[in-house]
Amino acid sequence: MQAALEPTVARGWVLTHRGYSVLTESVVESRFALGNGFLGMRASRSISRGPTWVSWLGHLRWASWPRCYVAGLFDVPNTEPPVPALVPVADWSRVRILLDGIPVLAHEGEILHSARRLDMRRGVLLSGMTQRTPSGVTITGKELRLLSQADRASGLQLLQFALDRDDVEVQLEASFSFSGLGMEPVRIEPDLAVWRTEGSGKGVAMAGAANLRLGDETLQAERPFGLRWTWRWRSVAGRVAELDRMVGVARADGPDQDPGPAAEAALGRGRTIGWRDALSSHVAAWGDRWDASGVEIEGDADVQRAVRFAAYHLVSTANPEDERVSVGARALTGDAYLGHVFWDTEIYLLPFYTAVWPEAARAMLMYRFHTLDAARAKAARVGCKGALYAWESADTGVEATPEHVVGANGEQIEILCGRLEQHISADIAYAVWGYWRSTEDDDFLLAAGAEILLETARFWASRAEPEADGRRHIRHVIGPDEYHEDVDDNAFTNVLARWNIARGLEVLDLLDARWPARAAELRTRLGLGDEDLADWRDAVERLVTGLDPATGVYEQFEGFHALEPFDLAAHADRTVPIDVIIGRERTQASQVIKQADVVALLALLPEAFPGATGEANFRHYEPRCGHGSSLSPAMHALVAARLGDTDMALRYLHRISHFDADPTTAGGVRIAGLGGIWQAVVMGFGGLDLSGDTPAFNPRLPKEWSGLSYRAKWRGRTFEVAAGGEAVDVTLLEGAPVSVVIAGVVRALSPGETATAPLSSRTG
Repeated sequence: MQAALEPTVARGWVLTHRGYSVLTESVVESRFALGNGFLGMRASRSISRGPTWVSWLGHLRWASWPRCYVAGLFDVPNTEPPVPALVPVADWSRVRILLDGIPVLAHEGEILHSARRLDMRRGVLLSGMTQRTPSGVTITGKELRLLSQADRASGLQLLQFALDRDDVEVQLEASFSFSGLGMEPVRIEPDLAVWRTEGSGKGVAMAGAANLRLGDETLQAERPFGLRWTWRWRSVAGRVAELDRMVGVARADGPDQDPGPAAEAALGRGRTIGWRDALSSHVAAWGDRWDASGVEIEGDADVQRAVRFAAYHLVSTANPEDERVSVGARALTGDAYLGHVFWDTEIYLLPFYTAVWPEAARAMLMYRFHTLDAARAKAARVGCKGALYAWESADTGVEATPEHVVGANGEQIEILCGRLEQHISADIAYAVWGYWRSTEDDDFLLAAGAEILLETARFWASRAEPEADGRRHIRHVIGPDEYHEDVDDNAFTNVLARWNIARGLEVLDLLDARWPARAAELRTRLGLGDEDLADWRDAVERLVTGLDPATGVYEQFEGFHALEPFDLAAHADRTVPIDVIIGRERTQASQVIKQADVVALLALLPEAFPGATGEANFRHYEPRCGHGSSLSPAMHALVAARLGDTDMALRYLHRISHFDADPTTAGGVRIAGLGGIWQAVVMGFGGLDLSGDTPAFNPRLPKEWSGLSYRAKWRGRTFEVAAGGEAVDVTLLEGAPVSVVIAGVVRALSPGETATAPLSSRTG
């Protein structure tokens, strides 16, 4: 067991946090969290922590916030307003150690050493602790935890500890912490517990097994309660106790389903192979994922660490085996945003999965297909045709954004995002089209993708209303810039809507040509007639975009340029968002942007910015952005790198590559921001473009970097890209022969062959 508890030796793969502070503990628990797309677990201490049960804190703070999650396990808690939330499950890693009947607690005695390590290479959490109790006994221990990438229904805990004193009565309790669960117990057996949510009728089962050894001796456990094991012995100084515990978990989505047998089967698989093989298969699965998604940067340790950390969490949060769930705003690492899925998933995450893990991308898009009926119902409620997706979505796809919240003084604050932030339907269509173009997954297009494209196109055509000026307008929306609410003709929304309608027409033409039977079936079932399609073409032709033909600059929304100019540079040293400094009313009346809006449009649809207009729009809007969202700097870095301003791009990237304590991470990692880091590095500096009929690679490295390498998949092929010095090499690792574009030059590649081209200029 000792070898398993040692971290990866290779440099740059292990993140370490030493000591303990209540001010940073929740942040560490989020950042070092474990996951596999089905299960999630915060990196809370499993040993020496007290119970978590007080509901009113006042000026107190939780010493830690332990949480375990099962993807898709939603219910509506007793909140006002009532909204669905991800339900935590039992913390299966809890360990209590009692010495002479007195529990070892972190807040008693003296912590001589404490460290947690996130071993990203192996996908494991390692902990080490040396503590002197008030009675003078010193206990030294190490722990490993993982959630298996090889068998997503299982987890593993290894624990090793010893005392420095003889003849101490030792009691070790390994249990599943049931307190605080928002579910009703169905049954609790010695090695299994089953719960069911009260409102949604979902079920979850957890099965466990634990063993304890002292040297070569295996101790027999007392079983005072279900999923609890107790061992007792008298200590010998330096003698090592070793605990191994396995867990199997299953979710049931209906009241007539029993998740118990599936959880027991998962546990059985682990017990059959034993913890050593369970660990090795997990590490091997992580090795496969790193082979596909790893990025190597030479000359910038900070960005290397950041993009590796990003890839770790992106891999940890995806599950290609479950198309009924997607990735929430904080993944499975914390309670913030209640597990809800936003536009973040399609715009900031899907590019990563499409490029390196298409199976995961497909599953997330199938989640959107399974919630299409809820999107149709929402569109109908606002008087439109087609499908309007929920701004915040849980398991059913029904709008989960509260219409109001209760303010600090008891006042009701109206929340407009759920009604007006409608660009999400175009965002989803964008991801659907991008996935299909990159993979040529025709089965997906026929079964789900085409219908999503058609129904979202239909929504936008009905939403774009003709007016007396002879144009069509989309009024009363919120764009990505959420500082400005209820605006008209937001450029991001309108241009993407026009694009969405055009793709709906294109996919129908494609179906007519290649799959006429499917085209006819969709036309009939969706009621799409010639008049509808003529209206779509009219919308594409006449929809207002906000483009000024004289300058080539899009007006972010109607009237934006009439707002008060504001010098953000005068507040460059601010430590809080600009709207906090100048107030909400002045922010709304100013040309201050919360996050990339027109710049985001430039990132998504560069073809809408021909010639020098991309540069003109970026230079116009970049100084007006306050970056009040963590998503914004990465989008700016991506666009700046594409435009060749690698100095600015790198400044933005370094801005989000630090690992200082950020209290907003306490509620979970901001997974979309991590997706943005990967995009800035690979799609920005790495020049990856999979949107066309030919994959393109045009790296633009900052002068500080001596090399960049990554891999990407495209239509059944795998490429390796290595840029450095004066050249870029692209190798076709697997797949059929293909033509590629390298730094603007078309080259033919056969399997195993490498093509080389001059690297783009490094001038910033």
